[in-house]
Amino acid sequence: MRRLLTALVVLASLFATPARATEVGISAQALERTLKTQLFNAADGRYYLRGDRGSACYVYAENPRVGFEQDRVVVHIHTRARLGTSLRGTCLGVSITRDVDVSVLPDAEGETIGFRDARIDHLSDSRELNFLLVPFLSRQLPQQMKVNAADLMRQLLSRSAETTGYAITLTSLKIHSMIVQGALLVLDVDTGLSVH
Repeated sequence: MRRLLTALVVLASLFATPARATEVGISAQALERTLKTQLFNAADGRYYLRGDRGSACYVYAENPRVGFEQDRVVVHIHTRARLGTSLRGTCLGVSITRDVDVSVLPDAEGETIGFRDARIDHLSDSRELNFLLVPFLSRQLPQQMKVNAADLMRQLLSRSAETTGYAITLTSLKIHSMIVQGALLVLDVDTGLSVH
């Protein structure tokens, strides 16, 4: 996502006027990296819904994969669970491994790349596991996929004088719309930049 935004900044800097309409394409891989950075950021790349790495009984999600299907962003996640009672360091109960899918609609929110209308497309057949997965998939995961595009661009531009010789500053950014077009999430944004 950073490379994409850097390209946007370079192009927009050539037209540094108060506000310009710009189209930005974000790949599924960029969204996947964002999700891994913001949510699946434990040392083992997992997100624990219950327990932790040292727990006998646990539920975790791992290996998120992001793709696009029609007008939705689809997140495929592998889940593992040991449900039961912990006794002397062992979990007495059942082990469950499932792949689950949730899809969301992209939603522009000022400077933020956001998501709404979470729909669980594929879930496990275990009521106990689903009790933990449904809130995670429908609320927490879409919330953690959000990115403030202006903050990210400002962070990238903070070193522009060192890398380009020009101090480029983002003065404004407003996302008007986001839609899935083929292999990209396409943002229609107005940007204001200044170059010194």
